[in-house]
Amino acid sequence: MQLVVARIGRAHGIKGDVTVEVRTDEPELRLAPGAVLATDPPSTGPLTIETGRVHSGRLLLRFEGVKDRTAAEALRNTLLIADVDPEELPEEEDEYYDHQLMDLDVVTADGVEVGRITEISHLPSQDLFIVERPDGSEVMIPFVEEIVAEIDLAEQKAVITPPPGLIDDRAEIASSRDSGDSQDSEDES
Repeated sequence: MQLVVARIGRAHGIKGDVTVEVRTDEPELRLAPGAVLATDPPSTGPLTIETGRVHSGRLLLRFEGVKDRTAAEALRNTLLIADVDPEELPEEEDEYYDHQLMDLDVVTADGVEVGRITEISHLPSQDLFIVERPDGSEVMIPFVEEIVAEIDLAEQKAVITPPPGLIDDRAEIASSRDSGDSQDSEDES
């Protein structure tokens, strides 16, 4: 199985280094020196990582055969793709690869069907499940332990405990105005 692990950004310096936008939770494994990565577009690869380092919070890579800024700049916006065994699991127990989560059925803890995961959106603050509901509409569910109670790969389902209003329109709104009866009786005195 092929997974996108990074996107090449702009050239850095004059010796062929490039910045990369990391798209994997395991950059030390997927983007290590010696790794051979397929590319999109395919005509720019495969690329073999020669060196890698962090500079000002960004990962910089240098590829074999890319020796100057011009060659590095020609790689800009190229996607780096790693071959991953579909049976491989992440090192941490509560971590999952996107391909493991795709197409899982999403149900509430009391068994109500919500839909099916069609996409995973990786945001800076958290990941989101994009879930297609049976009626064709979509709902976004934050992939946080307070909401996603269980991922059961054997049963191909994600069990959620959504707060009111996340998957339905019946949000419970609590405000000081809701207790207006006591305020009204004080005003009348």
